[in-house]
Amino acid sequence: MESEHSGAALARQVWRLAWPAIAHMLLLTLVFLVGRGMVGRYSTTALASMQICGTLTWTLVSVFSATSAGTLAVVARSVGAGDRAAAAEATRASLVFALALGAAVALPLLAACGPLLRALFPNAGAAVVEQAAAYLGIVLPALPLAFVEAVAAAALQGVGNTRTPLVVATIGNLVNVPVSAVLIFGHLGLPALGVRGAAVGVACTMATEALLLTAVLLSRSSPLPLRSAPAAAKAPAPQASAPALARVLRVALPAFAERSVYHAGYMGFVAIIGLLGATAMAANQALIAVESVCFLSSEGFGIAAGALMAQRLGARSPRDAARVALVAALMAILALSAFGVLFALAPRPLLLAFSGDPELLAVGERALRVAAVAQPFMAFATVMGMGLRGAGDTRTVLAVTLVCSLLVRLGGTWLFAVTLGHGLVGVWMGSTADWICRSALLAVAFARGRWKALAV
Repeated sequence: MESEHSGAALARQVWRLAWPAIAHMLLLTLVFLVGRGMVGRYSTTALASMQICGTLTWTLVSVFSATSAGTLAVVARSVGAGDRAAAAEATRASLVFALALGAAVALPLLAACGPLLRALFPNAGAAVVEQAAAYLGIVLPALPLAFVEAVAAAALQGVGNTRTPLVVATIGNLVNVPVSAVLIFGHLGLPALGVRGAAVGVACTMATEALLLTAVLLSRSSPLPLRSAPAAAKAPAPQASAPALARVLRVALPAFAERSVYHAGYMGFVAIIGLLGATAMAANQALIAVESVCFLSSEGFGIAAGALMAQRLGARSPRDAARVALVAALMAILALSAFGVLFALAPRPLLLAFSGDPELLAVGERALRVAAVAQPFMAFATVMGMGLRGAGDTRTVLAVTLVCSLLVRLGGTWLFAVTLGHGLVGVWMGSTADWICRSALLAVAFARGRWKALAV
């Protein structure tokens, strides 16, 4: 009889959590891609505005939903320790905090949206900035719900339920597509709203997903007892929630700093690509689209690793937590290495889905072969980073991100792309150097095992 601690059993546990998480990540990305595709058919000006407002929206959601890293770590650790009441209290506190944080971020941005965009993008053109401001004017009020969705999904993932967020994301896409199509192009007798229609579709999707996930957590069949009284018997709810929120924020604040550093580094990375000209920029967009499936897949394995590691640590079984991390990393490496082989052997067919421009294809093929080398390293680094976050060691991940995003990626990209003149191929050489360095540093941190003794 096979032991539940065997490699095969652990692989099945990882896959059972990973595949819905992978599909969930793909569906969240699809919401923005569908809107961008429809707007591109509406007008060039509207599409140009999406480059501004879509990127800003993604950045805001990514950075400020870092609370979800703390939620997953605390909920999974509590569930592993058999204390679902503490997990529920952490979830309650996180949901309220996410809503308040969303309002604190959205309201000032909403008030200063127009002047801020004109200051940040002085060369974008008045029409582009106006449409970007119109989009944000609709999406920003829904931003608190996007933060709630991230926290609610993380709470369910921490319990080991990755399927419900997948189902809800599917429903969200089913809402987004018809709403966006009708309002962007003006079907069913409604006026054509262009980029405003895409914004309404995204806002409706954010609201739908947040409300459905919250309803699941508050239902009688919820895996967490959110409907019960707070754990601190006679204390008022805010006082009872304060220690739970403190636990979440102890993990979340370094994660917030890490995402801020990552996005700062990414903006510098994009600025270097901008120096290489229009063809390199267009080719890079195609390359990112091709590679996105790999990155999102590795994040799905990372979510599984983070949840299972935290549960094992909560059950005081650090040895099993380490084995889970290694199994998840190996599975991700195998999956992404297969993609890497495809990148190396058939780059042109992959790029033809995005452009037939001969110059773009030539430079894109060479860069995609470099990306093929990066895949196993990206798999290991992503899974190990998310696993350490789940274990509560977000400070180590922050330190690695500081070194790799700001020094290795930016320095390597400038060296290979500009100084040595390799252009876009040099950009992807810099990116690959980042993933190799990140893998090495995270492997050392994992092997040292400091994460095993952290209190969350």
